Amino acid sequence: MENYNQTSTDFILLGLFPPSRIGLFLFILIVFIFLMALIGNLSMILLISLDTHLHTPMYFLLSQLSLIDLNYISTIVPKMASDFLHGNKSISFTGCGIQSFFFLALGGAEALLLASMAYDRYIAVCFPLHYLIRMSKRVCVLMITGSWIIGSINACAHTVYILHIPYCRSRAINHFFCDVPAMVTLACTDTWVYEGTVFLSTTIFLVFPFIGISCSYGRVLLAVYRMKSAEGRKKAYLTCSTHLTVVTFYYAPFLYTNLRPRSLRSPIEDKVLAVFYTILTPMLNPIIYSLRNKEVMGALTRVSQRICSVKM
Repeated sequence: MENYNQTSTDFILLGLFPPSRIGLFLFILIVFIFLMALIGNLSMILLISLDTHLHTPMYFLLSQLSLIDLNYISTIVPKMASDFLHGNKSISFTGCGIQSFFFLALGGAEALLLASMAYDRYIAVCFPLHYLIRMSKRVCVLMITGSWIIGSINACAHTVYILHIPYCRSRAINHFFCDVPAMVTLACTDTWVYEGTVFLSTTIFLVFPFIGISCSYGRVLLAVYRMKSAEGRKKAYLTCSTHLTVVTFYYAPFLYTNLRPRSLRSPIEDKVLAVFYTILTPMLNPIIYSLRNKEVMGALTRVSQRICSVKM
């Protein structure tokens, strides 16, 4: 590997799977999760577009979450699976930059979109009479567009930096994808200023939205507690708990990974935590939103009946 590093500008992804039966088992498991995520998110997008009962701001935002998750997991797993099958762990300098850009752009967009979804529930529960005005189609489009644009600008800034810093002889990234913090450890220059910008970026994209989400749901739960209708309380609690479950799965490992000092970080721990927000979360989101949501299950029944009647 040393000779390789001297003669090539490619990076080496050390990967997630050990060269053993356990590695093969993990590979099969993650490919299965990947297929589940593809089927689940594609189904959610199609279901929301086909059923008119789901043409509401909440489900419009949810369809965008599924679209982001679909692309998010597709940025990571196919390359990882290909490396394991072919035994070739190298990734080109440009390819690493492209993967890093899409990972950061999609990750930032999802963090902001989850905050938008929390705001949607806050307006729906606390200001139901103003809901259609405050969450109009124009507002939803602005929220989604803003999430994509801000996430892309942030990703572009980080990607440009990591592609222009000098790297030492070793190009072995101790991760299963081109993760910026793992790449920075290979730099031949002092990166403390950049690590400060990473902390700032994490605060903007994760800490502030998480605080906003927590405050929104604090107000929502208080409003739900004051509701007189037991059925209304049950529906509101179910919707909020579903979204909070998704938020926790995504934000918790991301925050823990990115806010720790480098001295306290472990490559193995970072890889395990990354599995949560890059692989498990995109698979779990459509399951959580469908199994715990009567409207989605009802839409699934209606669309299935419509398809069966067309075939007959």
